[in-house]
Order: sequence, then structure tokens, then C-alpha cells
Amino acid sequence: MNHGPLTEKELNWLEEMLEKYGTEHSVVDVAELDGMLTALLSGPNDIEPSAWLVAMWGGQKYIPKWSSEREMDRFMTLTFQHMNDIAERLSEFPDQFDPLFGTREMEGQEFTVVEEWCFGYMRGVAQDDWSALPEAQQPALDAIALHGSEENFAQLDGFTPEQFEASIAAIRPAALQLHDYWQEQRLSQPEPAPQVPYFAGEKIGRNDPCPCGSGKKYKQCCMK
Repeated sequence: MNHGPLTEKELNWLEEMLEKYGTEHSVVDVAELDGMLTALLSGPNDIEPSAWLVAMWGGQKYIPKWSSEREMDRFMTLTFQHMNDIAERLSEFPDQFDPLFGTREMEGQEFTVVEEWCFGYMRGVAQDDWSALPEAQQPALDAIALHGSEENFAQLDGFTPEQFEASIAAIRPAALQLHDYWQEQRLSQPEPAPQVPYFAGEKIGRNDPCPCGSGKKYKQCCMK
């Protein structure tokens, strides 16, 4: 697998695939995909790809019928490369982390569009259990949900241009803050006890040395 950021050509190809196979239930573009991956990397737990890849399409019944195995493999490869790039920026180079917002041109002016990214982030949040987020951290999540939930659109309509620009500027630091918070929580958790290895097909006798390495017989150690 290649490393580093995707090229513009690769991002455009991902966008084409999301448009080709997407439905009203799925991630709609690379901006929403970027937001979802950011939330998955920033949450309290590791979510298995088998779960979030299904959620990305909106459920099991919406998983694409790819035109070829090569097409599917390329989509997966580029998605994971992009995810790894986000992870590296969040953890090692936060000053280089930039949400992949969209843009829209109106009357000759280019405007930043954050809704898709924020909707993707909230889709990623929904894949995990964020209920333990403390009240002190809630404003950071609210800053993203402001643009990532339809129920907040009426509130946004009442914003002045200055307030709207400030709400957009708050998203990037909010994402970094949430990532840092959950990472600190993970690091503070005790490491799980090592598991006794089990090898399929091998039967351990009662009087054999215990595979845990204690030096005792199996019946006197882990068999108990």
C-alpha cells in the first residue's frame, strides 16, 4: 500500500465511485468520507473496518455490486491510504491536519462548504459510544454537530456572516481537541492481561508443561 496523501486524481476517482454506487443512505462524497474517517480515528474505541465500511454505504443491503474486483480493490486501497494519512496528521502532525471541506462558487466567489464533512463526522461518531464525553468537551462536538445535523440548520440561518465564518473556523480545532481527549483516555486505561495462547489442533495433556511459560504442569496451572 502506498503512503502519504492521495493525489487530486485519486481523490477525484474516489468521488466518482461514491457517486456511482452511492444512495441516499450512503456517504455522498470524499468530504463526507474524510469527516467520517476522522471521527472513527478520534473516538474512544477502535471500530472494525467490517463495521464502518458497511455503515459508509448505509447498511448491508446498500453495499455496491462492484463492476470488477480490481475496482473494489482500488477503492479499498485508496480509502485506507487516506485514513492512514489522516491518522498520521492527527497524531503526529496536527498542524498539518486540514478537514477536507468542499467548495462552492457563487457569483464569481468561492465559498467553503463544511456540511458534508460534518455530516460524515457525525456518521462516524454514531459508530461508537461517545456517551462518556464530559461536559467540558461537549462544546467541541457541538461545534461540528452545528453543521452536521439538519435540526441545527434553522439556527445557522439566523447567523450573521461573521458568526457563520466563526462557526466554520471552530471545526478544525474542535476535531483536534476531541481526538486528543479520547487518545488521552485510551492511554490512561490499563493494558489488558495477556491471554494464554491457544493453537488450534494442539491438545495439551494434563501433565504437559503449561503453555503460559510458568514451568508448572498444565493441570497445576492454567487448567484450573
